[in-house]
Amino acid sequence: MSAEQHVWACAPLPDDVQRALELIRNTEGVCHVAVMPDVHRAEDVCVGTVVGTADVVIPAAVGADIGCGMAAIRFDVDAGCIRDERTAARVLALLNARVPGLHHASRSRPVLPPEVLAAELSHASLRKQAQRDGVLEFGTLGRGNHFLELQADDDGLLWLMVHSGSRAMGPEILRHHLAASRMTTTGLRVINAGAAEPYLQDVRWALAYAHHSRAYMLQVVTDILGSLVGAAADPATLITCEHNHVRQEEHRGRLLWVHRKGAMFAGAGVAGVIPGSMGSSSFHVQGRGCEDALCSSSHGAGRAMSRSQARRAVTLRALEDQLRGVHFDHRLALRLRDEAPAAYKDISAVMRAQRELVRVVRRLRPLLSYKAA
Repeated sequence: MSAEQHVWACAPLPDDVQRALELIRNTEGVCHVAVMPDVHRAEDVCVGTVVGTADVVIPAAVGADIGCGMAAIRFDVDAGCIRDERTAARVLALLNARVPGLHHASRSRPVLPPEVLAAELSHASLRKQAQRDGVLEFGTLGRGNHFLELQADDDGLLWLMVHSGSRAMGPEILRHHLAASRMTTTGLRVINAGAAEPYLQDVRWALAYAHHSRAYMLQVVTDILGSLVGAAADPATLITCEHNHVRQEEHRGRLLWVHRKGAMFAGAGVAGVIPGSMGSSSFHVQGRGCEDALCSSSHGAGRAMSRSQARRAVTLRALEDQLRGVHFDHRLALRLRDEAPAAYKDISAVMRAQRELVRVVRRLRPLLSYKAA
């Protein structure tokens, strides 16, 4: 018997997405699937899918970038302070030097915080990986859709938004536990809930690692803006959220293992961040606690084109046109075509499709976008 499914779509679902959703609905132990408006095809389980299970945990329904999420904070200055080309170029240069994409130089890398160092991973191979790649990559942005963005709200105040995850550790945790999982009739691998604690332990570690890594990058940008334009961050405005995790939650009187892959927890009144693309608006929201959605929402706009499709379809001139008015590193333009606004769904349509899931608190428009392509 297929699991219960609820869909919030901003356009008809492609055939490959429908096939992937049918597969997860028919996987052993799955009892509830919620499909977010940013849903798009990914390996095994679509990004933008929320899966509730009764007695199994499904690592693929969390994905590889465990703990990937957002952080946003407001500064006490007018957003106009970074509009001129010279200031924006200095900000981009300092970001490039101090928030690398892959790993820090050995002489300048940050130290893992005590909260991460004190936590224990489940296996010696993962602990070894954490001491190598985990240390080197802490406080780095990553590539793909990860970014740092300076934005203006409707009152003209300056905001920072950071999107990053657990870097090499997330994929390593996924690989390790897939090897110890069992195959179901649909081809997805699961772990019996009673035996899932080692995986859940490592998920908690990755969540903490990613959270503290984003906090480190927030502080780096705060220092940069303080030195360049005298800006100070307001800690009371900080918003943080995650969109690749699994945890046990109660919904309609039933305990479920809720997996979110490219989806954000949107419990009633819970603050969240939903980014658009490099050239479109982003939103701060509050959750409405929709039980049909397992109290979830989209995690962003969602891809409209695969990366390979975007590289074929988006020209350099088109990218420049789509990013007019947004400062970015033009030297990376060729490599940023797969992150062009045209490669993503219309964020306005996505937000309209999930009015039942979240309430918009604030709209932000991009001023400067930093990606480590």
